[in-house]
Amino acid sequence: MSIDNLQQWLTTPLGIYLQEQEQVLFDQAVHDIFGFNAMQFGMLEMNLLHNSRIPYKFNAGISAGALQCESHKLPLPESTLDLILMPHTLDFSEHPHQTLREAARVMVPEGHIIISGFNPLSSWGIRRLASESGTYPWDANFLSLMRVKDWLALLDFEIVDSSMTCHMPPFKSASWLGRYSMVERLGARLWPMMGGVYFVVAKKRVLGMRLIKPAWKGSRLKANLLPTPTQRTDTQKQHEQ
Repeated sequence: MSIDNLQQWLTTPLGIYLQEQEQVLFDQAVHDIFGFNAMQFGMLEMNLLHNSRIPYKFNAGISAGALQCESHKLPLPESTLDLILMPHTLDFSEHPHQTLREAARVMVPEGHIIISGFNPLSSWGIRRLASESGTYPWDANFLSLMRVKDWLALLDFEIVDSSMTCHMPPFKSASWLGRYSMVERLGARLWPMMGGVYFVVAKKRVLGMRLIKPAWKGSRLKANLLPTPTQRTDTQKQHEQ
């Protein structure tokens, strides 16, 4: 499987619908994440870092992008990236767990990873069961949100946010997609965990690491640097007399 083979499918009405829904989520998530280096791996048809304020941003993929490699073999030093975007990268990785391990390796402490993927517990998951082998995107891994969260926890990631999108059934024609636009709004409210795509934001934690913060609650200097008067005990008064 290769995420690059999705390019043709993304031009279909259903592929365009997916891009529109995910673009909104990525734009909102990356805006308030800071650092120096950010990477988007896969889905290079979408500019998911354009709303990021991180100064150095680059794309990576199996056969496209500034960096070309497998997602589970990143040729980067440890603790290099502050932000990693993986739109459906786990879906089309032959080693999805190792892909996450590589992301954790090259990420700095307190760095963020943002992941999207197909939800098997949805109408999209049912559509996958009815599809022929080798058809995109239905031959993706379709990992459950719970499994992805478990993998992230094992790698010492803290879940910052998670949600679902693409609640509309995966119809092929644009007319059906337009007719059922209301389903998307109702689905997000009535069956939020049944969306066709999950979305996760996680932060890398390092065991034993403690951030040093200023002691804002320390005592303030007294006016004119005068010493604070103290009460004298009866014994002290007798000695003075």
